[in-house]
Amino acid sequence: MKNCLVVDDSKVIRKVARHILESLDLTVSEAVDGQDALTQCEAAAPDVVLLDWNMPVMSGMEFLQALSTAKVSARPKIIFCTTENGISHIKAAVEAGADEYVMKPFDRETLESKLSIVGVI
Repeated sequence: MKNCLVVDDSKVIRKVARHILESLDLTVSEAVDGQDALTQCEAAAPDVVLLDWNMPVMSGMEFLQALSTAKVSARPKIIFCTTENGISHIKAAVEAGADEYVMKPFDRETLESKLSIVGVI
């Protein structure tokens, strides 16, 4: 079973994402910010990270930069999940290493499509 790390400072978003991801037969873990996520990825890399952009402590972009030099067993696929929808944000995310991008609020169909695109399901 593939696993997904949901990284978001919003408990509600983490809960909604968990519900959708578990319905897609993924094992789900959660992180409240980028630093928490980086620590978890170094301990045991997930198959995919659903990553918020704006978070305290360490933002999604800061997490991506740190992940590129972190000691992880295998680099997870990264799906940025945010309210930032400008072309410049999408371009910056992809250039920083994101594999896909999804807008909040998202639904099961959209998330399933993005997971399929990155090869997780």
